[in-house]
Amino acid sequence: MLARVTTFALEGLQPIPVTVEVDVRPGLPAFTIVGLGDAAVRESRERVRAALLNSGFEFPLRRIVANLAPASLRKAGPGFDAALAAGVLAASEQVPLLSVENTGIYGELSLGGEIKSCRGTLSAAEGAREMGLSRFLVADERASEAALVRGLNVGSVRDLRELAEVLAGEREHRIPDRHVHAVSQTDTQTELDLSDVRGQDEVVRALLIAAAGGHNLLMEGPPGVGKTMLARRLPSLLPPLSEEEALQVTRIQSVAGLHVDPSLVFRRPFRAPHHSVSMVGLIGGGGIPLPGEVTMAHRGVLFLDELSEFPRNVLEALRQPLEDGAVTIVRVGGRAEFPARFCLVAATNPCPCGHAGHGTRCTCDPLTLERHARRLSGPIIDRFDILATARRPEADHFRAEGEAPSSLTSEQGRDLVAKARECQLVRWGCEPIELNSEASERQLRQHGSVSSRAQEQLEAAYSRNLISPRGRLRVLRVARTIADLAGGAPVEAEHVIHALGLRVRTASV
Repeated sequence: MLARVTTFALEGLQPIPVTVEVDVRPGLPAFTIVGLGDAAVRESRERVRAALLNSGFEFPLRRIVANLAPASLRKAGPGFDAALAAGVLAASEQVPLLSVENTGIYGELSLGGEIKSCRGTLSAAEGAREMGLSRFLVADERASEAALVRGLNVGSVRDLRELAEVLAGEREHRIPDRHVHAVSQTDTQTELDLSDVRGQDEVVRALLIAAAGGHNLLMEGPPGVGKTMLARRLPSLLPPLSEEEALQVTRIQSVAGLHVDPSLVFRRPFRAPHHSVSMVGLIGGGGIPLPGEVTMAHRGVLFLDELSEFPRNVLEALRQPLEDGAVTIVRVGGRAEFPARFCLVAATNPCPCGHAGHGTRCTCDPLTLERHARRLSGPIIDRFDILATARRPEADHFRAEGEAPSSLTSEQGRDLVAKARECQLVRWGCEPIELNSEASERQLRQHGSVSSRAQEQLEAAYSRNLISPRGRLRVLRVARTIADLAGGAPVEAEHVIHALGLRVRTASV
């Protein structure tokens, strides 16, 4: 007898429907799984056999062939176990054959028959909704995650015995809670606050502009002046994610196997990979493509500390995600696209010893300085909108707490950022963008309210070779954000001069 059960494979973040076809017929006892599965899929035979027997079911001593269709799609992971077991039960008439129709099943099996969670449950649930399945049965520990998908009948099952009873109509599946809480200010608050910062008002202002417009920021300065401390406080300036953005971030964490909370993730991601990270680790990929750090930082912050220590080929691979806001991984068996719209923040020392140009004697020889400068290519530096210098604070900045307060707290900065982003939402409402950092020159020219004096100032800087064509656009974007922080006024010459000062450190504009 032939039974068909629906489950899902993942191609990047996208759920691909997979029909598990199980055929049980007389013949020499054998259990074969076909359909281009990896080692974990092939090992499902033993997990399914043990789970059925340990749950009190009969394992048919006949010829069993299970096909995972479409056969041309590579299948990976143990998420097909529960569907395979349900297919065997239906094909051997231990549960009604019609019970598995229009039902999605997703989960791994233990040898004792318990249904365990798998990464990508949220994506699989979205696939079930798109297919219009009448119900979607998943493990207890991931049922609340699947329930985040609106308009889907999600059922929670603990083990194979309970799954069979639900399929046979002997009991109703349990309905999990949907944990979507109201977004409050506490969703973005952390113990890291800008009030801890001393003597870095210039960099704090740069952080505020970067947060308001989604701009990329490079901080340079000697060791120990607080570059990392400042970068880690950038998320405290960002507003909480919208529900749509939170669903995107939660889906990414689910596919990566990092989502442990049953609710949506409303806090902005902050990823800080070590400089020994590989290109695949940063960008994503692998035989079965998985998201890299740039995708894990989607809608949040990617912080690269000690930028000059990263392998040059790894940094060069960042160029396409920074421009496109997405990563496309192409393999022989298909392609996967991952979102990668993040704010890039990096920190670097001015030289290997860290003291060049900062008042302390530099011990590096000219050859060492030249080699250090070559480690960061011009195209990579040109993709940073803001270049800020972190300097050694004066001794007066370290007086007792309360006597030398920071010029800006995270709460105050978050309010300024929220107001600036509201201006951008209104301005770009007719365009497929949200932030100034995503605007093209045409969009800025049509909707950016750039005054003629500001345009003349920008052209003068370009004529003096202070900025590249790409830099010209980035300066205009930053100037637009500076004007938004001032209340959404038109971009004036002083805003362009400020933006040039944040990008061309040697410019006398």
